[in-house]
Amino acid sequence: MRFLLDAEQLAFSASLDAMLTAADTPSVIRDWSRGEHTSGRALWSRICEAGVFALAVPEEYGGLGARPVELAVAFVELGRHAVPGPLVETVAAAALLAGLDDTGPAKRLLPALASGESAASLTPGPYALDADMADVRLTVSDPPGAPHGAELRLAPPPGRPRPSLDPARRLFTLAAGGELLAAGPQVAEAAAHGLTWGRLATAAQALGVGLALLDRTVAYVKQRSQFGVPIGSFQAVKHQLADAKIALEFARPVLLGAALTLAPADVAAAKVTACEAAYATARTALQLHGAIGYTAEYDLSLWLTRARALRTAWGGPRECRAVVVSGGDRRW
Repeated sequence: MRFLLDAEQLAFSASLDAMLTAADTPSVIRDWSRGEHTSGRALWSRICEAGVFALAVPEEYGGLGARPVELAVAFVELGRHAVPGPLVETVAAAALLAGLDDTGPAKRLLPALASGESAASLTPGPYALDADMADVRLTVSDPPGAPHGAELRLAPPPGRPRPSLDPARRLFTLAAGGELLAAGPQVAEAAAHGLTWGRLATAAQALGVGLALLDRTVAYVKQRSQFGVPIGSFQAVKHQLADAKIALEFARPVLLGAALTLAPADVAAAKVTACEAAYATARTALQLHGAIGYTAEYDLSLWLTRARALRTAWGGPRECRAVVVSGGDRRW
């Protein structure tokens, strides 16, 4: 089976690449890491105008309908340019809200998520990403003694950020309580649906990060010389880059196949494959760049830390492999 993008999907990818190239994302990332969101908000608006978040929102709420393949195409480019912000979280929140039996929260929140007026923070772990800039902060919990089981709530504004491996991924602890949006078995099912979309977007983002790291490293080894010749001419260097290229190219059809089926096991397999390929590429990039690679002033570090962080976001390798083995047990 071959997974090839059609002309419209390729044009969409190219337009996003051109827009993000012109946006000077390294400076946006550094501003974002300091909690300065002005340039990031402007970039967020342009991404929304391109229809990225509308790809996860049903048409009746102002979206383009569920189009996971196009969403994966978009997130590869977002990862390639290391765009900061709760990108995955907004997609997962949209999928969760669209999956509720009660349409009240969807009618209230989804149109703004699709248009870009609002951003969402949602996480299956203890921390919420970029909750300081998100307008919609969702928490899913199953507190003991709750009369209706799982609960979906709007959390209050967060406090100070927690330390993060990737400075551009600002983590916050959300306080308990907040407005109750929905409760019961429907919340657990909708949360599982949101988790699947979150993992798909993370896998696509990781693939884009890996591709950027590979491109930057190939360009670097052509310029850096040793013994009077570019180090890219050394056989050992070629082998390392070839291994990284093969891993990333194997991840691409796994990702697109998962986007077609949206089966939890397929998406978990795509996340493991793409994130491990990106992480291996990051290690190769760091080794071939040498000490300069991990200095904060050098742009490569922005992609290195992102590759490491995405590896464990929305389910680490062990958790996702367990989902694959179990055949798709979707637990939030």
